[in-house]
Amino acid sequence: MALETSVFPSLPDSLSLPVEEKGEGDDVEVAADATGVFNLSEELGQIVTTETPSTPPLLAKVNRSFQAKLAERNAQANEPRKKVVQEKERGRFGWARARRKRQRYVEKNGRCNVSHGNMRETYRYLTDIFTTLVDLNWRSSLFVFVMAYAVTWLFFGAIWYLIAYLRGDLDHLEDDTWTPCVHNVNSFISAFLFSIETETTIGYGHRVITDKCPVGTMLLLLQAILGSMVNAFMVGCMFVKISQPNKRAETLVFSKHAVISLRDDKLCLMFRVGDLRSSHIVGANMRAKLIKSKQTQEGEFIPLDQTDISVGFETGDDRLFLVSPLVISHEIDSNSPFWDMSQSQLQKEDFEIVVILEGMVEATGMTCQARSSYLADEVMWGHRFSPMMLLAEGFFDIDYGAFHHTFEVTTPSCSARDISLAAARLDAHLYWSISSRLDEEPTLTNEASRQPDSVSANSKAGEPIFIVGEMTDIQEQTGQGELNGSVATVQSESEA
Repeated sequence: MALETSVFPSLPDSLSLPVEEKGEGDDVEVAADATGVFNLSEELGQIVTTETPSTPPLLAKVNRSFQAKLAERNAQANEPRKKVVQEKERGRFGWARARRKRQRYVEKNGRCNVSHGNMRETYRYLTDIFTTLVDLNWRSSLFVFVMAYAVTWLFFGAIWYLIAYLRGDLDHLEDDTWTPCVHNVNSFISAFLFSIETETTIGYGHRVITDKCPVGTMLLLLQAILGSMVNAFMVGCMFVKISQPNKRAETLVFSKHAVISLRDDKLCLMFRVGDLRSSHIVGANMRAKLIKSKQTQEGEFIPLDQTDISVGFETGDDRLFLVSPLVISHEIDSNSPFWDMSQSQLQKEDFEIVVILEGMVEATGMTCQARSSYLADEVMWGHRFSPMMLLAEGFFDIDYGAFHHTFEVTTPSCSARDISLAAARLDAHLYWSISSRLDEEPTLTNEASRQPDSVSANSKAGEPIFIVGEMTDIQEQTGQGELNGSVATVQSESEA
């Protein structure tokens, strides 16, 4: 049975009390005029002073010109307004203190706010050097890319210069009868250029190796093989880094706030997700986690404990067809971690909801993951997301300008447990109220037992008889009688 939201009236956010007029010499913590108002917030326990302009004295009507009235209106509009400053909560010694903001476990852009320190087994990074290079930032990756080629060129260039120096090619530069190992290698710069031409397979033809140098031939083969390996390794790293699917997650957006409201008479936690690209995410899957520290019954403290939040795994609603923005809903039932949380408790809680969207990029076939999070103050109670889909001529128009917009709806301020208990009480009240009303009218049964002639007359006419109350002889004979408070219908056969 549907439960009306009017059963649970929401508590007022603040209570307004008039302030008595104080003298100028009186010392008060919060200044207030005779017309000032104290707003007492029930959740935060803070005092806010709202100044209202005093009512001007009644003046006699004076005939003024239109220009004078316009000038007075402009002067009132340009008059600076006093800002209402909310007084901070006072500590034990009168120091002002603000509520500590919770540190995020996952940032809004999906970056995990975790730093690994005091790691002694750093050699493990070298065992997977390819992944280590891919995970580096772009500045470090470009530095490693340039140094990999520069070091190999310099290394082999030095070896070519050393071969020319040991063979004496540098001493016979003007001797035409001398056959050097590499023609036109007369300095370290020329040896370095020959190393670049060999590794990059440019081959200008000015510097060439001769067949009179077997050591140079072996070095040429070694440099060609190592150069191919360096090219494959570094080009592969750069290609994987450029085509990383985490860049695809930049176009997967989540709503700035999560909302809690009724959906099908059940309290639900909802947030919105959308894809800005026309190329879709194949096999999109949604997950959600509650990050909250807890203490076990044995006294063990578990920081940042992760609790699964169901978003439709049992029914398959967690598998999305993300063509247009969707509102992901979590039904707050007895298995939900928000089962006992009301609106007032939500403002005092300290938790974080991490939402994870996984899928395969249609263009590249690589798995992509997008993440976001919601703190307790980013969950709006009694709100619902604004619609953003319009039916245009021949297609559906999505207005992403309303992606983060919400509007207030009537929502009970109590927890889902209280709503469920109230619904059960309402059903029980309706069930037993019928029985109590029937018990309050025993005269119907007495009249039916006192008038057997009318019963037989009605039975002859073929009309059903409604008997209310205790068991009767007709109910015992037909076997259709029920407990006290029930209604039995007996139709007797017509007498011959």
